[in-house]
Amino acid sequence: MSCDLPIGVFDSGVGGLTVAKEIMKQLPSEQIIYFGDTARVPYGSKSKETVTMYSRQIIRFLLTKDVKAIVIACNTATAFALDTVKEEFNIPIIGVVKPGAKAAAKTTKNGKIGVIGTQGTIASGIYNDVLSGISENLHVYGKACPLFVPLVEEGWIDDPVTREVAARYINELMEKDIDTLVMGCTHYPLLRQVIRQIVGSEIDLVNPAYETARTLRMELMDRGLTSDSKRTCDHMFFVSDGAEKFRNFANTILPCEIIETKDVNIKTFE
Repeated sequence: MSCDLPIGVFDSGVGGLTVAKEIMKQLPSEQIIYFGDTARVPYGSKSKETVTMYSRQIIRFLLTKDVKAIVIACNTATAFALDTVKEEFNIPIIGVVKPGAKAAAKTTKNGKIGVIGTQGTIASGIYNDVLSGISENLHVYGKACPLFVPLVEEGWIDDPVTREVAARYINELMEKDIDTLVMGCTHYPLLRQVIRQIVGSEIDLVNPAYETARTLRMELMDRGLTSDSKRTCDHMFFVSDGAEKFRNFANTILPCEIIETKDVNIKTFE
């Protein structure tokens, strides 16, 4: 496998751009092929079987772009589909849960960790499972925040409604005396400022996007797949709906300008 092949990254929508951004910063020589499943967002309220089917379709699409590794930049898809697709596809596939959980375990001082995520991620108990495997002394408190993803997808990043919703979700966790909060959905770092205003300075925020990029870098190094190409901004972006809206939003987040985003009929990749 050539070192100069691109990396596939996918999410239910725009949230995975937080992971793409970190990969661009930490691995500037790598090309990214990004797919956002904007026609079927959010994933958090859908069944495991449905999310796994969606993940298979997207991976098959990314494989047509000759990617050398795939990052599932979605906590729900990681929780529901990662183990299955890793068995089915002969390519390195990385999720976002374990990197975030490991960082939280290193960060906490009192062993009380809060996790905010979609209904699917929280109900799966995946963060509890991973963290309990790291240490039995860790106490994990999960809170589903189902309105966060549609608020982010709508672009309501700094809005009174968003602040009110966030406070109602997060105050419940703060009553548990947590000292660490995992933003367990890749959309949520886009609300970091709002979340920080609510939790104050005493609670550490863990961004799995940053940790996932670090994990990807180590995985590529271990496999001898790191690229040393001189990149400009040759990343490629695809969505299942609303290409122009996605491009406009992405250009407010990413460090380089996206010139074009293309629509893909992802359902054809059965």
